[in-house]
Order: sequence, then C-alpha cells, then structure tokens
Amino acid sequence: MDVKRLLLLIPLAVLAYLLVVQWNQDYGQPNYDSVPETTQRSSSAPSRDIEDGDGDLAVPSTSSPQNAVGEGIPDDTESETSSRDFIAVTTDVLDVRIDPHGGDIVYAALPQHKLSLDSERNYVLLSDNSNRSYVARSGLQLDGQASRIAFTPENTEYRLGDNDEELNVDLTADVNGVEVTKRLTFERGSYAVDVNYYLANNTDAPVSARFIGQLARDSSPDPSSGVSMGMNSYLGAAYSTPDARYEKIDFEDIQGSNFENREAQGGWIAIIQHYFVSAWAPQQDQQNLYYVTTDSSDRNVVAFAGPTNSIAAEGEATLGATLYMGPKVQDYLEQVAPNLRLTVDYGWLWFIANPLFWLLDKIHDVVGNWGWSIVLLTVLVKTVLFPLSAKAYKSMGRMRKLGPEMQRLKEMYGDDRQKMSQEMMKFYQKEKINPLGGCLPIVIQMPVFIALYWMLLESVELRHAPFIFWIQDLSVKDPYFILPILMGISMFVQQMLNPTPPDPMQAKIMKMLPIIFTFFFLWFPAGLVIYWVVNNIISVAQQYYITRKVENDPTIGKGMKTK
Repeated sequence: MDVKRLLLLIPLAVLAYLLVVQWNQDYGQPNYDSVPETTQRSSSAPSRDIEDGDGDLAVPSTSSPQNAVGEGIPDDTESETSSRDFIAVTTDVLDVRIDPHGGDIVYAALPQHKLSLDSERNYVLLSDNSNRSYVARSGLQLDGQASRIAFTPENTEYRLGDNDEELNVDLTADVNGVEVTKRLTFERGSYAVDVNYYLANNTDAPVSARFIGQLARDSSPDPSSGVSMGMNSYLGAAYSTPDARYEKIDFEDIQGSNFENREAQGGWIAIIQHYFVSAWAPQQDQQNLYYVTTDSSDRNVVAFAGPTNSIAAEGEATLGATLYMGPKVQDYLEQVAPNLRLTVDYGWLWFIANPLFWLLDKIHDVVGNWGWSIVLLTVLVKTVLFPLSAKAYKSMGRMRKLGPEMQRLKEMYGDDRQKMSQEMMKFYQKEKINPLGGCLPIVIQMPVFIALYWMLLESVELRHAPFIFWIQDLSVKDPYFILPILMGISMFVQQMLNPTPPDPMQAKIMKMLPIIFTFFFLWFPAGLVIYWVVNNIISVAQQYYITRKVENDPTIGKGMKTK
C-alpha cells in the first residue's frame, strides 16, 4: 500500500470512528446518572423493588464456606414496597435516599462532582433504576435470623445546616422486644457515613446480634469512564485483610462463585470504578467474615459480617461500621480504613506512581493548577532522567553522523549479508558504537512513563480541572484536538533528529508513526496529552543539544571513508 493511499484512509477512519462514537453517545449508551423519579424529594415508590429474596442478606456458614446458605429472608410484597417513602438526606458533599425498610442507601449523588463539566446535575454514584442497580445495604442478624427491619424515621427529610458539623438520621423499630435504633451519621465535608445499630434488649432472655454490610451492583458498564483509546480503569470488587492488603474480585468471579470466604481482623470490602468507590469498613479491632454472592436480582454482592454479639436480658449493645461513597481521594480514603487508598489503582507500577502523585500534589499546593503541575512534574522527571536520555541521544547522534559510511558499507556488501554483518561489526567497534545504545536507556525509562500514565489516568483530582484557554477539563479529550496535533508535530521534529533506518520499509513506517500516534491520542484525556507534548518538547531540546555536540566533535568519524 503506497503512502498516498494510506494518507487517504487515515482521515476516513477518523471520520468513521467519530460517527460511531457520536451514534453511541446518542443512542447506544443509557443515561446511568439520571436521577430516578422514584428518588426525588417527592418520595414516591422505587422504580424497581429493593429485593429481599432468599440470600440477599444471608451470611454464609463458616463451617462450609463453599456451599453455605444463610437463613432465608422473606420477600416483600409489591404493595409493601410501593407504599414506602424514601428518606432524603442532604449535606454539602452527599445527597442520598434511604429506604426505611432495612435502612439501605438506594441512591447517592455527589454535589461536589457534576455529571459533566457543562452540567448542573450532580454525579450519581449509587442508584437503582432500569439502567443500573447499585445500592449499599446493611442489616442485622438477630438470633440467627437475617431479616429486613421496617423502621420508622423521625423525619422524611434531613439537611445539614450551615452551622452544623454533624447530622444524625435515626430510624427506630421494635423487633420482638428488642428496641433497635439505626443511626446514620453524616459529617460536613465527609463522604464517610457511620452506620450504627443501638440495641436494647427489653426481654428476659439473651439475644444474639450480628452486623451485616453489603454492596450490591449489577454488571452494567462504568458510567465514569468516557470514550478512550487507552487502557480502561478497573471496574469490579476488592477487599483487604491484614494478609492481603488489596485484592481484586472480578464480577465474573462473583457470578461464578470463584471466591473463598475470608475471616480476618479489620479489613474492608469495596466496589471500584473510574474515579469513584464505595466501601464498607467494619471496626478494625474485630474479627470479620468477608464473602461474595449474587442476590435474587442477579447483582454482584460483596459483603462482610461482623462477629456475633450476645446481649444479655435488659442489656444494651452497639454494632456499627463505616460506609464510604465518594471520589478516590487518597487522603479521604486513608482516614476511613488502612489500605483503602489502594483502591486508587496505579497497577503493578504503584511503587513508582505513588511518589509521582505525591510530588504532583505538592507542586499543585504551590501553583494551584493541575495542568501547570503536570508541566512542572514532567520537567522534573525529564531533568532527573537526563543522564540516561543523554546516553541514548549521544548514541543516536553518532549513528546519524556516521550514517553515510554505514550506507556505503551496505551498498558495497549488500549482496553478501554475512560479509556486510562482519564489516558493520568492525565499523561499530572502530567507532565505538553500540547499536542498542539508543534503545536501552529508553527501555529503562519506560516504567516511569507507564507509571505516570496510570497516575494521571487514575487521579480524580484532574476530573473537571481546568488548565488554560480551551482546556477546561483535564480528564477528557481536547475538544479541538490541538494538543494531539502538537504532540504529533513534536514527534515528527524529534524523528528528524534520529538516524534514518537503513531499511527503506522501516524508514517509511517510522515516518508514519507521528500520524498514527496523533490518531490514537485524539481521544486521550487532555492531562495525559499535556504530559506527552511537554515530554516531547523537552526531549527535542535535549536531543538537539546532544546531537549538535556529537556533530561538532571532530574525533567522531575521523577515519570515515568517503565514496
């Protein structure tokens, strides 16, 4: 295929892709983040039942973890669920709806995070509608029976006042003589909700009680991951114990029951998506059972069950855990539970990405702009890695300067490959050229660049963060594709400084790389493209400086023959 035909096909491919993307946005993608009518402040019925079928709040038996089934839970009737009113709770960072039947959070929006940059609608993390089902459930296992409790709320609407630092939502019920108060405590500026059961045993016999926390989500796509040509963030479940600081559980493993129950002190369970996470963190000084299952709606359920507590006659007890629903901000997550910050998943190069984010965050504290912070971080990284880069550029500069002699040898011995290889090796030894000298330093730097890629991709701080001029959201693509084009131009300039490959076909492919990379980078988040543009510009400056030094060095190629 000639170059002209390839140049014609590339813009046609770009046009076809844009048409597919636009059609998918208009018709193919459901609106996951729309506020369901059933969870508006009118407190009407849910669009689908929060099902309480067998096994939904059941706890596996620790004696038979593989095939265990807990006590059955009676189903709600249609009339019971349709007559319930949701409880609306609003703070400065959370807007949630609580189902009084069980006290589950069936809807959670984040007022500090909008659906999109130009939208006034809040981003919805938890919801239960026809497009997506994702809820946070909690309950009690009283005397071995895991049942849903029909609570009576004091009010149907709660709002954190301007002068208030804390808001308590109390739900009360009487269960066979046991007075139960479920209290959800919201704090100003916090995405963590303390969920506590206060139990008063008013009977003349002891009772046992156990706290159960669950996250139930279907397998619908991640609504916070936009269209991207790059690698996608993880969507699925995870858990942590002292022996396993951060372990993932794919939804496929949950559906296939490929998970063994874990018992551990402390820990947490979570469902992770791009930028946001929900997690249950039980008390860290108690022994907890972690398990996964599917409920009667075929949702993926990750759960924990606390220890069984015995409450004496006329005695009292408090059982509780913390529920986090919000962005993956490491400082927030670290306050909830140890190792919860690991849900900001930087992949296998986390040990490089973590220091890079720490440095990026410190730079942002000074400059106050995430875009300029990326620019300065790139400058610092390139400065630290300059010794390695200099070796690569020096090797490529020598290859470039000695290119005519290499071409002469190829023409002389082109028909005898063995002889040509022998003469090329003599030439390399004479001129002290390492053919891999330009590659090895770059290979060593690649883990840093990959870690930086994941760090920028995973950082919720870049979501809706402006840079300058037309770049008002570093987490989405450049709307005018200016940055990807600049990146392609910088690649082309850098390529001109490199030695021409001896193989004509390879040379043609190298010339096409800037166009191909520009095509892929059209849909990369602007923050990532800024990094690559700055990285390329600095690389061009560094390589130009080294190349000029090599070309002006009279000792290089001193004995080179001319044709």
